[in-house]
Amino acid sequence: MFKKTAIGAVFAIALAPAAALAAEGEQHIEDFAFSFEGPFGTYDQHQLQRGLQVYTEVCSACHGLQYVPLRSLSEDGGPTMSEDQVRAYAAETFEVFDSELDDYRPAVPTDHFPANTAMGAPDLSMMAKSRAGFHGPYGLGLNQLFKGMGGAEYIASLLVGYTGEEKEEAGTLFYENTAFPGGWISMAPPLFDEQVEFADGHANDMRAMAVDVSAFLMWAAEPKMMARKQAGFIGVLFLTILSVLLYLTNKRLWAPVKGRKTP
Repeated sequence: MFKKTAIGAVFAIALAPAAALAAEGEQHIEDFAFSFEGPFGTYDQHQLQRGLQVYTEVCSACHGLQYVPLRSLSEDGGPTMSEDQVRAYAAETFEVFDSELDDYRPAVPTDHFPANTAMGAPDLSMMAKSRAGFHGPYGLGLNQLFKGMGGAEYIASLLVGYTGEEKEEAGTLFYENTAFPGGWISMAPPLFDEQVEFADGHANDMRAMAVDVSAFLMWAAEPKMMARKQAGFIGVLFLTILSVLLYLTNKRLWAPVKGRKTP
């Protein structure tokens, strides 16, 4: 009897997160296809450059990237801008406060992206890693084993998830969003069709821009993802070869003993 009660309690505890998620409202997270997904996926350099442009022209008005150094824009695996491009981008786009000068000056590549500029606007440096788009089934997180955390999918789904419905509570205007927990968010829809013009003529509808900026924010949170995947692949390959060599060595060493017949 006690054993059955204990098992029932364990199942109740395990399913509690699912009940909590259901109580908050069903989130709709779309499974977008990103080039960096999977063990051999890589960042799309041109997509990251477009995402940087969307962040600069739209998102940076409120949200910062204070943990991302500007010089990383020229590193391999990222937007891969030239050093001159990074220098010009930093100086023309941002100003930082210099404590030695006690004044603001144009940013340089050794500076970080500025912090957030709007009250309550979260910093986006680690947003793609701190948000999980996939939870199921039953809130147990098993989907993450196959699809990953889904941080980029969460961001893209949130950006395209506005329904157009609004409500006001305690003097604050909220917007209905199918991807946000609880269904209502205080951030107004940030993206609109043809809001940003890309030099390469790439599609600039709201959905395309949402995917591009989500990929850029994934890179901002995981700039070394490609190097980590490469190191992991080399490690697995090395262990595989080592296992084969150990097996053959073991077989050769024990062959005389195992082949000896007992009188």
